[in-house]
Amino acid sequence: MAGKKQFDIATALDAAMIQFWRAGYANTSLDDLSRATGLNRSSIYSSLGDKDALFVRCLERYTTRYGDKYDASLSCAADRPLAAVRAFFDITLERIADPAVPDGCLVAQTVMSSPVLSASVAARAREAIGLQHTRLRAALKAGRLHDETAESFAAHLAGVNQSLAVMSRAGASTEQLRAIVDVTLDALAQTLGATD
Repeated sequence: MAGKKQFDIATALDAAMIQFWRAGYANTSLDDLSRATGLNRSSIYSSLGDKDALFVRCLERYTTRYGDKYDASLSCAADRPLAAVRAFFDITLERIADPAVPDGCLVAQTVMSSPVLSASVAARAREAIGLQHTRLRAALKAGRLHDETAESFAAHLAGVNQSLAVMSRAGASTEQLRAIVDVTLDALAQTLGATD
């Protein structure tokens, strides 16, 4: 259409996601979103929704992008559970090391901000963080861990994964983060060895 500026929604959502990830939901204004996306306020509202709706879209974009990678990494869990979990942590460590994205994890950061979020956004963030636990539990069960052990380790691994994101924001080095992963994998290896 002549005279009407066209834009790519995927690019705008990525820009908004990075803005929310960098500053958090509460510290991101509509002016920040306008600068990040290159869209004026009315275009944001008409094309992407209000701030809550846009944030949920960004959160879903983030959880899908990294969730798909986590699922792929865990796909070998039935045959090689330890290698699958190592690959799972590698996804997080690669994201943390990627200079193109902010430090930390958008999901973890959002869950920590739950008191200032609307009920629907906070619920969506809790659901997103629960997906890690669910996918890890399924992978560990496929790797022949008994239900109770798979449940305990899934909770532990998900907690370690989120702590990596928080610690990276606090300035932990790659070596420190890798050491945390190694200790966790050693514990899992011992448990897996005991079940063989």
